[in-house]
Amino acid sequence: MPKIHAKQNSPQEPKISSTHIEQLKTQLRESLYLDLDEYGLEEQQSGEFNSTFLGIQLNSAFQPIYDSEAGDLHGHEAFLRPSLGGLQSISPEFAFSFADQVGKLVKFDRVARTLHVLNFRQIYAENGLLFLNVHPNLLISVNAHGKVFERILHSNSVPTDRVVIELQESFVEHENQLAEAIENYRERGYRIAIDNFGNKHSHLERLWKLSPEFVKFDTGLIKEAERNPRLRKILPSLIQLARDIGAQPVITGIESQAGLDIAIASGSTLLQGYFLGRPVTARELQPTDAIKPTLQLRKRAVA
Repeated sequence: MPKIHAKQNSPQEPKISSTHIEQLKTQLRESLYLDLDEYGLEEQQSGEFNSTFLGIQLNSAFQPIYDSEAGDLHGHEAFLRPSLGGLQSISPEFAFSFADQVGKLVKFDRVARTLHVLNFRQIYAENGLLFLNVHPNLLISVNAHGKVFERILHSNSVPTDRVVIELQESFVEHENQLAEAIENYRERGYRIAIDNFGNKHSHLERLWKLSPEFVKFDTGLIKEAERNPRLRKILPSLIQLARDIGAQPVITGIESQAGLDIAIASGSTLLQGYFLGRPVTARELQPTDAIKPTLQLRKRAVA
């Protein structure tokens, strides 16, 4: 069975050269149409990048997604950690709302995703998926989805097929706009995940039409299943529904051993939650032993 691990850079690992940083800044200016002072890209002593944009300091955090069947990491979801001056934390929702109010939402979103890509390089050099959220309003205000961001990925040796674009289908009222956005992303090689499926605003028929590569179930689902025996019985059918449309189901919101056991029993193999790892910087990622007992039980069951 493959060993569960998270790649850690040693202190001896070389940092990105200053020449590369200057080239990167040039690419950002040309691709994102941002002045260098406006972007505020900086490399820290840890080798990670942060940015200051619209007066908000931006950092990346990554939460692992495990494949319990393979016994290894499947990828990481990137989260934005904004703050004022690096001291007072603010919510990503507030930061995006502010960017929207000042007419900079598109640039802000691209800056955040670019920052995640730069820091993602420290986790895996050659494998592992990067799950990125896209603000729902961008599905309405942007054409040729993923085109600009593709240039940033390629310049940093990250192919688009290693990037999973997470979309919340329930936030988009017009189905044609959502379908067009997904088609644009797919044409460029990105994979698609429908996020927060299973909440009260989810549309089952729309899910079938969109046929995403991943279906990420709402975090509240597994928590409710811990309390509700009836939902525990239904959960395997929901997991199978995702598989029936050709998608890989991802159980999120796992915060306890009980939640992990229920998720495994439901038939899902892709797992995410605080119990398996909280969102932290790339340098702070650590492997977990939480799913090893489950792997051993599954191995004995197969034997």
